[in-house]
Amino acid sequence: MSVTIVSSPKCNLHNMGDEHPEQPGRLHQINDQLIASGLEYVVHFANATPVSKETLALAHDKDFIQSIFDRAPKEDWERIWIDDDTIMMDKSLDAALYSAGAVVNAVDMVMAKETTSAFCAVRPPGHHAGHNTSSGFCIFNNVAVGAKYAMAQYGLKRIAIVDFDVHHGDGTQDIVKDDERIMFCSSFQHPFYPFTGDSAAREGIINVPIPAGTKGSEYRELVNHWFDAIDKFAPELIFVSAGFDAHAEDDLAHLRLVEEDYVWLTEQIKILSEKHCGGKIVSVLEGGYALSALARSAVAHIKTLAS
Repeated sequence: MSVTIVSSPKCNLHNMGDEHPEQPGRLHQINDQLIASGLEYVVHFANATPVSKETLALAHDKDFIQSIFDRAPKEDWERIWIDDDTIMMDKSLDAALYSAGAVVNAVDMVMAKETTSAFCAVRPPGHHAGHNTSSGFCIFNNVAVGAKYAMAQYGLKRIAIVDFDVHHGDGTQDIVKDDERIMFCSSFQHPFYPFTGDSAAREGIINVPIPAGTKGSEYRELVNHWFDAIDKFAPELIFVSAGFDAHAEDDLAHLRLVEEDYVWLTEQIKILSEKHCGGKIVSVLEGGYALSALARSAVAHIKTLAS
């Protein structure tokens, strides 16, 4: 099956400082691991284009979008904090626009059957950005923008989003909570940042809080019911919020997954995509801060998509 990696050099110009875990080295390490694995000769590559304000407004409040544009630093020495964890510098707005744009590009590619699936190697990540908020390293919600665009542009009626980042996709849930065309499945360490997801949500939002210290075999049992639910939902397109910070080597969290667990997750998603939507998957990088583990896990995920 064909896989296209969609990215842009602009995504690496966003730099919140040498001590910040969400750093340009994340994408560099994934690219190095792709080369070392030989996958660079198997997958395709595409350059992202920036998302428009109009497309962002499918998922975000227009006044919020404009506030980000208005507040974005213009000089290379400027820095602003948009929440306790997230800094914008003069290149950050461009990076955010290209990150969301990559997901829109990926949707166009899979819908046009130019590729079976796509992996968006982007930063900043997105799943903590809500309808009118930036949060948790995230400026705009890349996956939610892509999902809303797919429905608006292609008339899709059923979209599934699978989020296996170690943190609850609170921003994504905020954006899709009233849209029953979107099924949202999120697994996350709990209690843990952002301390959401443990209360009841609507049918079609399936949150799975995971205790600290959980290993892969236990994790698989806890999320396995996702796949029956997605099967019944019969999505026309599947998005993945692919965060790899639940890896055992990632010191920012306390789950114990390894590469084989991400392969298993990808295999389950692939089976459903092949059954219901011709294999169409748009996977988008979220977290993952232990650079070697991130790169190995992301490449294992991409390799599984390509197999």
